[in-house]
Amino acid sequence: MADKKTRSVIKKARKHLTPALVFHTGIVVEEAEGVYLKASDGRTYMDFSSGLATANLGHCPPEVVKAAREQAGRLIHSGCIFHYESEAVLAEKLSRITPPGIDMFFFSNSGAEAVEGAVKLSRFTTGRQGIVAFLGGFHGRTTGALSLTTSSARYRKNYHPLLPSVFHAPYPYCFRCPMGKERETCSTDCFAYLERILVHQITPGETACVVIEPILGEGGYVVPPDDYLKKLKTLCSREGIMLVADEVQTGFGRTGKWFASEHFSLKPDIITLAKGIASGFPLSAVGASSRIMSRWPPGSHGTTFGGNPVSCAAACATIDTIEKKGVLSNVQRVGSHAIERLRALQKKHPFIGDVRGLGLMIGVEFVGKDRAPDRATLKKVLDRCFKKGLIIIECGVEKNVARLMPPLTTGIEEMDKALDIFEEALV
Repeated sequence: MADKKTRSVIKKARKHLTPALVFHTGIVVEEAEGVYLKASDGRTYMDFSSGLATANLGHCPPEVVKAAREQAGRLIHSGCIFHYESEAVLAEKLSRITPPGIDMFFFSNSGAEAVEGAVKLSRFTTGRQGIVAFLGGFHGRTTGALSLTTSSARYRKNYHPLLPSVFHAPYPYCFRCPMGKERETCSTDCFAYLERILVHQITPGETACVVIEPILGEGGYVVPPDDYLKKLKTLCSREGIMLVADEVQTGFGRTGKWFASEHFSLKPDIITLAKGIASGFPLSAVGASSRIMSRWPPGSHGTTFGGNPVSCAAACATIDTIEKKGVLSNVQRVGSHAIERLRALQKKHPFIGDVRGLGLMIGVEFVGKDRAPDRATLKKVLDRCFKKGLIIIECGVEKNVARLMPPLTTGIEEMDKALDIFEEALV
């Protein structure tokens, strides 16, 4: 039975917060540090959700807390009325770590805002209207971003009509090939489907951008085959289409590199950033080359809260900490260890159909007979994990994929502790 404070907080929330807002757990957190949460009932939980892949350095990283406190004591808000140091310094830092050619930025508050900005930038600078996105993709829930999002039809329910001239191609999800092929004998038929869209539904000359997650997030933590993104970049370059890499979830070390695009040697024209950028402070960015951004004149886009001084200071501290503490190498080491253990479990449990991922962005897909998605078994496993103090959440169109996204600072010992709980929950 919940403690008195938990009951009180949840009662107030249910009375005054819209039911549209969904919480994954029924706990009330008093404080958090690193991978651990302390709830009001006195229990401690390991958070393998990282606040939806946002608290990449763990909860309340001291370097980020210190930078935010100092900035809050000097300046909290600008509203684009005047310049301040933290925003300019952050833009400079981002130009150094983002994929080659990305050197100019527009700051906003959320991933959805960044996607909206990327679409506006693409349409404005190309003079074209068409947008191509991918089935299973998640890009946000504002009307424009929702028009691209197809990780679940329920997100779009009762909101039609959405943005026009948006077309969807199948994502290269090899475990569940949208073309019914096996990877060993497939010639990337899903890419041929994309090419047919540009023949039958909209011409390349009318297409402003192609928006893709280099690794599918909410849609199932799917890693595409190497050759797909290379073919996509070649197509976009040939046709003058902006290639937008949505790195909202995959960015800032989540996959063991600064950005997932690096795993595929992908050089996007535009990149969207959010989530892990500021360790939990609201901040996002659209990035592109100065050549592209220079064609977006003053007043073409704007913001009041975007690039908040405190958030920018937190982001600068986040980047510095990732570099100084060798976080990327830790992600590669711990991620490889986790995938090895999970694949060993896969051999023991036939309901684990696939284990995939890069770094600490790992998906475990649960299946039933004939590889049918098995949401029910996954739910039982996650409920058991929660009772033992481990928070893992699901993803996938059928919600049958466990997504492991712990803080990037998680060590081998902490990972093993969590995987021991996960293993017990499978039995």
